[in-house]
Amino acid sequence: MDFIGANILSVSQFERGDIDRIFTVADTMVPYARREKVTRVLEGAILGNMFLEPSTRTRVSFGCAFNLLGGTVRETVGVSASAMAKGESLYDTARVLSGYSDVICMRHPQAGSVAEFAAASRVPVVNGGDGANEHPTQALLDLYTIRKELEGKGGSLDNFRIAMIGDLKYGRTVHSLCKLLCLFKNVQLVFVSPEELAMPPVVIEKLREAGHQVTVSDQLEQSIKAVDIVYSTRIQEERFESQEEADRYRGRFRLNRDIFTRHAEPNTVIMHPLPRDSRAEANELDPDLNEHPSLAIFRQTDNGLLVRMALFAMLLGVEDKVDQYARPITWQTRRNQI
Repeated sequence: MDFIGANILSVSQFERGDIDRIFTVADTMVPYARREKVTRVLEGAILGNMFLEPSTRTRVSFGCAFNLLGGTVRETVGVSASAMAKGESLYDTARVLSGYSDVICMRHPQAGSVAEFAAASRVPVVNGGDGANEHPTQALLDLYTIRKELEGKGGSLDNFRIAMIGDLKYGRTVHSLCKLLCLFKNVQLVFVSPEELAMPPVVIEKLREAGHQVTVSDQLEQSIKAVDIVYSTRIQEERFESQEEADRYRGRFRLNRDIFTRHAEPNTVIMHPLPRDSRAEANELDPDLNEHPSLAIFRQTDNGLLVRMALFAMLLGVEDKVDQYARPITWQTRRNQI
């Protein structure tokens, strides 16, 4: 893949070599993400952050990633804050904003909307999530996290075991991650969900065509007994027709320290794309896991910064120039690395 000037719309556009390149560049971003050094390689460049659906981590990490490379960020948050509230089309919005920006990141509640926007844009567009469809940068950071966690235990992205738990029907993060896993070898997957929220059959079919072993279950404890990764998700209540419908499934699969200790292998890694629903009626990942060394959810968010910095550098063709524009930090800080 030629990254310079490309849109990042779906994980389907990547080959395994592309993933390796992204992760290699992400590794070089560590001293900048940790504020050990500053680079101004994107000084003068502008990121247009257009988030028409609620977001905290994705929106802020995109902005921080661009800032850490020396660029400037301009944001539009919510449909009501945009000209779309006045009836402006995606085409017109894309034509206008791409004249103001060097890269645009977009989140939209409708599947396929970001691709439609990108078709009219004059600059690269990165999909920050389009409805229940895809979330490619989340899948990349998840895979990067899995790689780092497994390498620390002598494993790799080939020949590992993962249980995905929760809302697998509407969870765009697991859809994108599964597509990426088709690029690797001999992955064993267990999908744990209510029948009504099961992983779409087309995703399961693609995984099996790639040679992976797929098991479907509605039993949490049994499903986490022999896996390397437990990947929990929340109920995507915004995708349901009513709150009452979403409430029927909330809290069905709760993982706490006791269940983890009794049923999972000691080195099993716990992941979640966040936000985790910490309300009492949901609580899919109990706070009693917060200090558990296997909990990797905050290492995931840190890794998201590295992956998004890498993508910006590659889209704008500066990944080999970052160190040329580096200098030591000028402030004093004490950062607790997770």
